[in-house]
Amino acid sequence: MTHQQLVRLAEQWLRGRYRCGIVLSEQSCASGETPDVIAWKGKCRSVVVECKVSRADFFADRDKPFRKDPKQGMGCERFYLAPQGLIAAHELPKNWGLLEAKGRALRMAVKPCRQSQRGETGMMREMNLLLASLRRVEVRIEPQSITDFLKWKNRLMEYNGGQLPQGIVPPEAEPNVHLA
Repeated sequence: MTHQQLVRLAEQWLRGRYRCGIVLSEQSCASGETPDVIAWKGKCRSVVVECKVSRADFFADRDKPFRKDPKQGMGCERFYLAPQGLIAAHELPKNWGLLEAKGRALRMAVKPCRQSQRGETGMMREMNLLLASLRRVEVRIEPQSITDFLKWKNRLMEYNGGQLPQGIVPPEAEPNVHLA
């Protein structure tokens, strides 16, 4: 199993079974931490999944500054994802969960601590990652701004005589747990 296959499995699992609304993979920012996959669910609760295809990579991960001081790292909840049998439960850092892949199936072998592992520094690093990601989007949609891009349904209604085309949900009816 490749690293990229594990990343895809983690993305699918976070979106589906773990019900996260926003999922990013392999995005970097100024903090130096590049989670393989990070996602957010209700109440700004973040979930990090680090994918490991070898024991050497798993053990090398321990030397990262944000692993040595967990409050510096991203993720309220943290998981390792590896092929089944690669990582033993007793080898996990304190409070981490373990996801195991067998073929295309994923199972939670060890549940992570439910109490948030993220400190204030980790929260700021997550914010930095989100802002860096939004900036990447803005660069790609120029000359539009993100604000204009997000208002495309309004433009569509104007063009269509005040009606949205069939199958398009009005902005106020979009499911978004991050809106009050």
